[in-house]
Amino acid sequence: MTRSALASQRQRVTVLLGLLFAITYLDRVCISVAGPRMQAELHIDPAAWGWVAGVFTIAYCVFEIPTGMMGDRIGPRRVLTRVVIWWSAFTALTGAVTGFYPLLATRFLFGAGEAGAFPNSSIAISRWFPPERRATLSGITLMASQLGGAAAPLLVVPIQMHYGWRASFYVFGVLGLVWSIAWYVGFRDAPAAGPVDRPGHTAYAFPWRSISRSSSLWALLGVAFCYVYVYNFFQTWFHTFLVKGRGVGEEGLWFSTLPYVLAAVANLTGGAASDALVRRLGLKRGRKIGGILCLTAAGGFTLAAMLCHGQALTVVLLALVYGAITFQQSGAFGVMLDVGHRYAGAIVGLGNMCAQVGGLIGSVAYGYIVARTGSYDAPFIPMAVILFLGALCWTRVDASRELEPFRATVRPAISSR
Repeated sequence: MTRSALASQRQRVTVLLGLLFAITYLDRVCISVAGPRMQAELHIDPAAWGWVAGVFTIAYCVFEIPTGMMGDRIGPRRVLTRVVIWWSAFTALTGAVTGFYPLLATRFLFGAGEAGAFPNSSIAISRWFPPERRATLSGITLMASQLGGAAAPLLVVPIQMHYGWRASFYVFGVLGLVWSIAWYVGFRDAPAAGPVDRPGHTAYAFPWRSISRSSSLWALLGVAFCYVYVYNFFQTWFHTFLVKGRGVGEEGLWFSTLPYVLAAVANLTGGAASDALVRRLGLKRGRKIGGILCLTAAGGFTLAAMLCHGQALTVVLLALVYGAITFQQSGAFGVMLDVGHRYAGAIVGLGNMCAQVGGLIGSVAYGYIVARTGSYDAPFIPMAVILFLGALCWTRVDASRELEPFRATVRPAISSR
């Protein structure tokens, strides 16, 4: 394959993955925007609605590793085609539910499908792009997800106003099906002239023993848990905090878009910066230095936001928290690809599972702390502490130490003669 042909195919892969993550967050945020109408029509109280959100996260955690391992074995082309068709079907079926329990089951199965997105897209990046470009590509896909989440209200609200909340789920379900066709037709598991470990040629077991001995990987899992503990605040509690903690009226919530805009820019530039540092300082120092500085800064901005009572300045400080977290996020995904390599899908699945556990605990803990203290600022103290712990974990990360594969014994086939 010529260099120009490879570049053209890599551009196609980038576009397809960017569209995937935009659709992923469109589907995910759709229910948040439609929530008030759905709760009213289906007679779901706030406590039960919390389980609607929670059951998605539970399924997402459970199926991260299995779908990542499946992608490692049979390739992201087939796995992503299947899981996107799966979750698009359950996106559409969300528009057909008639009660709480059918909705709960539908969202669990939706989460099981979406669990395959990050691990398998990471496999595609690992196979198509060299190490010094992987964090940049991770940054592009993460940026696309932020833009998809930001666009969701702009698309969902007009559809709901004219056709009802159910129609928005039908429309977004169709988008996923269209993407699946384009992906299956336009993507291959590796460049035509590039190396790829094809299932059936050599048997490899998932290196649990290597993982248990990798202090670098355990530190990276700690990083993922810590930063998503705070990251999820912006997905679950941010607007409630502005209204009840800072007295912002609904007419003033327009400037709450600032953190998401900054996060989209930070995801893209953070990945490029991480790769630039790798080229200059090497994998070990290049990957970790950005993570240490970013999470330390995010912890400081969190404490500043807690002490600040001006509405606009609080939003700016929280935007800096979110921006610092997302700036290092692309580098964290880059390390998972560096360390995982052959097992990129499974390692990203493992990392994302730990991250989602942190996010789930963070969302629940915020509510309990507010209920106990009566203060919407009090939860910022553990948030800052956990960000500082995340920065400490970054000091133990060594992206240059790839997991050693464990080669399974393959018995020769018995001759039929």
